[in-house]
Amino acid sequence: MTSRQPSVWLRLWHRFAPAERAGFIAGARYFAPSLPAVFSWGLVTGVAMSKSVMTVPEAIGMSLLVYAGSAQLAVLPLFAAGLPLWTVWLTATMVNLRFVIFSAAMQPHFSYLTLPRRTVLGFFNGDLHFVYFMQKYSTPGYEPGKEGYFWGMALTNFTMWQVSSIIGIVLASLFPDSWGLGVAGTLALIPVMIATISSRSTLMAVVISAVLALLCFDLPYRLGLVVAVVGAIAAGMASDDLAARAALRGIRRRRKTRAIARAASTQTTPGDRA
Repeated sequence: MTSRQPSVWLRLWHRFAPAERAGFIAGARYFAPSLPAVFSWGLVTGVAMSKSVMTVPEAIGMSLLVYAGSAQLAVLPLFAAGLPLWTVWLTATMVNLRFVIFSAAMQPHFSYLTLPRRTVLGFFNGDLHFVYFMQKYSTPGYEPGKEGYFWGMALTNFTMWQVSSIIGIVLASLFPDSWGLGVAGTLALIPVMIATISSRSTLMAVVISAVLALLCFDLPYRLGLVVAVVGAIAAGMASDDLAARAALRGIRRRRKTRAIARAASTQTTPGDRA
């Protein structure tokens, strides 16, 4: 009696190191609470694409190939206005410039990977799991389970996004325009953003990015988003630097206090020697 062979997916799963498999599961579990917000935002984007000048196959293809909700929503009015393709590409590029910053931040963590693997990893990078990843891993370089942790979050996010986006595309006719789906999607993301605020530096980055986004709202090609991201990173780095300097001053102060105390304890008076 022959034993049953494991499935192709199971054999592929066991090709990865145990640490990477454990990291993948941990990443997927950590990202799971964010899935309702991702579903809501993907649904909104799918409905918006389907209600634009795009056909259903075109909208589904855009969701699969572009995989960037902000850029997808930004270029829809340009398609509707019949503007040249280069303006569409330029707008999408400007909106997605933040991923250049994200990739630069993640490069030290995955510099040991080959260029094709880094390219695929960059395509699946996203706002939420980038933040979660950087919160967990502060030390660059290889670490067992690190790549698996990223992929656990990235593929969970990608799957939910595509499912919700395609549902929105296919069932867009059931959603009246008066529902204000864009506002609903934005409100759904606010709790997720608040959940990522775990330090003073992150809070500073959120406040600065919000102020800059409001001040630069009328900039063309959604450049306000790029300005907000750059300002947030600069504010976070400055806050981290100030906190590190304050901690260093505290350490030096405590060392100086202990040194003075030791010096005072070693001093003896002539009466003590007698």
